[in-house]
Amino acid sequence: MVRCILYQTVWGATVFHDFKVSRCVNYDFKDIISYWSQDTGLLNRIPCDNRRGYWTLRLSVDLEHIGRLNESLSVAEEGILDSWVRAGSKLALQRRVNIRGRPLVCETGTKNLFYGYDGELCGVEQLALQYYAAEGGGWLGVHSESGIWMTLFGILMWDVIFSNIPDVFRSRFQTAPLDLDTDDFYVARESLIESHLQKIHDGMAEEILIASWDLHFGTACRGVNWERHSLSDLRAVVSCIGGRCLASLFRHLSLDYKSWSSGMPDLLLWRFHGGDMGRGEAKLVEVKGLRDRLSEQQRAWMLILLDCGFDAEICKVSPNPRSQ
Repeated sequence: MVRCILYQTVWGATVFHDFKVSRCVNYDFKDIISYWSQDTGLLNRIPCDNRRGYWTLRLSVDLEHIGRLNESLSVAEEGILDSWVRAGSKLALQRRVNIRGRPLVCETGTKNLFYGYDGELCGVEQLALQYYAAEGGGWLGVHSESGIWMTLFGILMWDVIFSNIPDVFRSRFQTAPLDLDTDDFYVARESLIESHLQKIHDGMAEEILIASWDLHFGTACRGVNWERHSLSDLRAVVSCIGGRCLASLFRHLSLDYKSWSSGMPDLLLWRFHGGDMGRGEAKLVEVKGLRDRLSEQQRAWMLILLDCGFDAEICKVSPNPRSQ
């Protein structure tokens, strides 16, 4: 009971304080900074929340806006050492330290439209899919960002997610355990998770996928979209990715689901050599238009994916120069 109450209390406090900060848009930066850093501010009142990365980054940026550069740099340095600051937020703070506290400059613009290979107007992601399917090498693929990965994680890790752990299921209508977004998810199931990941690593992922799909199809589970991807596509994806990469990625999600459940590359591509029964390979692609830049979360994901052994790349789409 204590664990359940703690989650509800911290979550409720977070929502309450975020609402207060959202109403400060017309105040000066000194008023906003007080919400982050004074004795009653968010960073002092809530020491163990995964939003601390965002709060710390905002405090560092706001301090710089009012000319308190040394304090801004100090906040960034302290945030890097905070165990609750993770993923893209941590990378953003590291970049602020590396560039001596100068703010990042981001270019923004309207969404670009292009004429695709089929002659129809489309966005950059659809154009990139058409490119990889044609002259880019005969790839199949989807524009899904994190969606297909959350579906794969939910289906393949079903027995872990819904394992019998005390105090994490309080209602029959829950689609995930109460501790999924916390460090306790991995700690409470470490042996079960590692045993399951070893099976995936050893090549049993497709077998687990088929069995889980047959048993649980249509049952609500956080992150799983049963309608968007067919079983045949998911089987092809799992086969082409391989057990080693899948197990490594799922370990990261098990350790810190909240930080890593968003921001993955736009496209997941796969192809077989020598027909459907041949050797397969997969590729992840982040697609950017002419004025787009990687977010810090996307940079963090690229580093994680390369570390896990994935083939990951950035595809930059730009219009052809107009003929004179």
